[in-house]
Amino acid sequence: MAFLLILLVIILVIAFKSIKIVKQAEVYVIERLGKFSKVADAGLTIIIPFFDHVRSVVSLKQQTMDVPPQGVITKDNVTITIDTVVFYQITDPAKAVYEIQSLKKGIEYLAITTIRDIIGKMDLDETFSSRDSINDQLRVVLDEATDRWGCKVDRVEIKDITPPADIRDAMEKEMNAERNKRALILESEAQRQSAIMIAEGKKQAAILEAEADKEARITRAAGEAQAIKEVADAKAKEIQMVYEAIKNANPDDKLVQLKSLEALEKVAEGEANKVFIPFEATSALSSLGAIKEVMKDDKK
Repeated sequence: MAFLLILLVIILVIAFKSIKIVKQAEVYVIERLGKFSKVADAGLTIIIPFFDHVRSVVSLKQQTMDVPPQGVITKDNVTITIDTVVFYQITDPAKAVYEIQSLKKGIEYLAITTIRDIIGKMDLDETFSSRDSINDQLRVVLDEATDRWGCKVDRVEIKDITPPADIRDAMEKEMNAERNKRALILESEAQRQSAIMIAEGKKQAAILEAEADKEARITRAAGEAQAIKEVADAKAKEIQMVYEAIKNANPDDKLVQLKSLEALEKVAEGEANKVFIPFEATSALSSLGAIKEVMKDDKK
């Protein structure tokens, strides 16, 4: 009975040692008698107790690693502190275990030396404006170097670039000066646009005023011309009426000349009328003077 109990315990221990359950997104690197045997994927795995040994449990998930902040010197001899994070994923678990003592340490040291090499070729201002370029260069170098370690570097991001305190103060002053400069430029531009718009408005107002004055003068001149024409037409009608009356009365020559002069007198009453008496009319005027004298003698 005791033997059976001992045998059952031994069977349970062997079963426990031989049956392994591998979780999802993990693999087991298994050695047999100290030599690499196989990589066990997720699920149930059977190994030989006392002969096989799980060397390492490797995660296949994408992993992140913070690189400690490093002080690096730029091309213009300014010491800055750079904080970096690396995103990587193990693609060959056997290489990740056997090709390097510590994969994380290898990535960290490689990232530090690469950052110093890249930043040492840049000026301070260029480091702030070239983060994407620095990230890409770091990723390419780390990916090529870690490929033989069964690792793929997917992404590298610079979290922070910290310059010295005196440099930060100088940069803040420069930034404030630049902002003030832009504000002054915008203000002067606004004033210039306002002056242009005011001048344009005055110009348009002057043009409209001149056009209105021109229209008023034209209208006034047309009215005066029409008034003159109407006066002239009225005078002409009066002369025509006198002429018709004389014609109907069948007058002699002396009466015709007298009535003509009376008509001319009425025509000449207007301020704008000027009458020119032809030379032939002087004989008629002398005859009228003689008639006037005769009539005075008769009255006496």
